[in-house]
Amino acid sequence: MRFLGGVQPREVAWRTLMLMAGAWHLQGVSMFSLIEKATGRWVGRVGPWMPEGWPGPEVGWGIVRECQGRGYATEAAVASIDWAFDALGWTEVIHSISPGNGASEAVAAKLGSRLRGPGRLPPPLGDVPVAIWGQTRDEWRTRK
Repeated sequence: MRFLGGVQPREVAWRTLMLMAGAWHLQGVSMFSLIEKATGRWVGRVGPWMPEGWPGPEVGWGIVRECQGRGYATEAAVASIDWAFDALGWTEVIHSISPGNGASEAVAAKLGSRLRGPGRLPPPLGDVPVAIWGQTRDEWRTRK
């Protein structure tokens, strides 16, 4: 949670859950819950989303700490990017990554994304530094 705003009180976590669920109904896209097959445990969220004022159409991820490094983020992000380009018709994807989040930078690089430079998130996150990684649909398809 260090790179996603830190540990949050139950009420804030609930509002975030409602934001994701609401985005499905209002926009037709949001992140998916990532469930570990062997255990049925929720291990994170991965997928496309486009909050108002966001720097671009994003495929993002957040994996619980003890499940990081198992390839879950990369595998789920590949499926999410394919879906964003093929079903949603997106022409690019970005990843908003906190500077210093080496694990997410590594996932973005494995996906073939490149660092595009610094970005800005909408209020109330406007002062939070982020680096924008991304690629176009054509770059994605050429690489695959």
